[in-house]
Amino acid sequence: MNAHLEPTPSPLALARSEILDLKPYEHASWEPALERLHANELPWRLAGDATAAGLNRYPEPQPRALVERLASLYGVSPAEVLIGRGSDEAIDLVTRAFCRAGEDSVIVCPPTFGMYAVAARIQGAEVVRVPLDAERGFALDERAILEQSARGVKLVYVCSPNNPTGNLASEPVLLHLAEALAGRALLVVDEAYLEFSGAPSLARHVATHPHLVVVRTLSKAHGLAGARCGVLIAVPEIVALLRKIIPPYALTQPTIETVLAALEPGRLEEARGRVALIRAERERLRDALSGCAGVVRVLPSVANFLLVEFRDASAAFARARAVGLLVRDVRSQPGLGRHLRITVGTPEQNARLVAGLARGPA
Repeated sequence: MNAHLEPTPSPLALARSEILDLKPYEHASWEPALERLHANELPWRLAGDATAAGLNRYPEPQPRALVERLASLYGVSPAEVLIGRGSDEAIDLVTRAFCRAGEDSVIVCPPTFGMYAVAARIQGAEVVRVPLDAERGFALDERAILEQSARGVKLVYVCSPNNPTGNLASEPVLLHLAEALAGRALLVVDEAYLEFSGAPSLARHVATHPHLVVVRTLSKAHGLAGARCGVLIAVPEIVALLRKIIPPYALTQPTIETVLAALEPGRLEEARGRVALIRAERERLRDALSGCAGVVRVLPSVANFLLVEFRDASAAFARARAVGLLVRDVRSQPGLGRHLRITVGTPEQNARLVAGLARGPA
């Protein structure tokens, strides 16, 4: 390594000064060995409360056991983990911490997940759109991202695998972006669907790329969408900053206990089996849909969904509903005027969908 290289600037230099100076709310101290008379809680459980800790008590903020279990799952240190209510909260927190209203911008790469732009608009940040390159399989336009990042951009959001196109972004491109953006912006990579791809996570590079933030969720592969548990992985400085602004009791006690149980070795093995089944069904469904008369093309996908172009997307949408299935209409997104996004379901659901679409031209 060249000893004359300038050290990488701290990512906290990009954060809002008022967040850096903020004194966080001081929640009731967590000392489970003592009986609690310090948090103004009711001392009795409610009838039917089956939780281990009791719903009459506030849950542990950033519960240590869960942080450690998730750090082990994702191959990072506990200091690099922040747990929130799904990946949506992680997106909201990082946007609020780094974007000044009316001054800063975020880059999004449509067609993509809509929460990045929503979080920016709520914060009063400008949204700069750098479309994916459809002719290259909806690949990132790295040059355009770097050109646009000079416009007061603080965050660059990338979804990989991307929702709704289902493709994985190039890891070398993402790492180069994180390096090129250092000192200018954070690269936030949303890996909500990564388990279905079989690809390794960028989280292993966070320690050496301090301007890289990775977002994970247990909603998809682990079947916990209703529990609302997501993870932000970043260098400890960023995690500590975001802990200042996350609500003190972001996770409910039922969520904590449910997720801890889901991360036991046997349950993780079950999750891997379900992911393998979805991947196999994804390919079977892709082949079957490709043979339907009204289908123009089925895009390659490494996620748990398929993006499908129809000759008549309205008719295809109606036929899916007619057999009791709801698919996602994504025609409002740029370049997807004839497309529907279809989540891979059970073998029975997938067969019913194909049969419904085959009843007439779509």
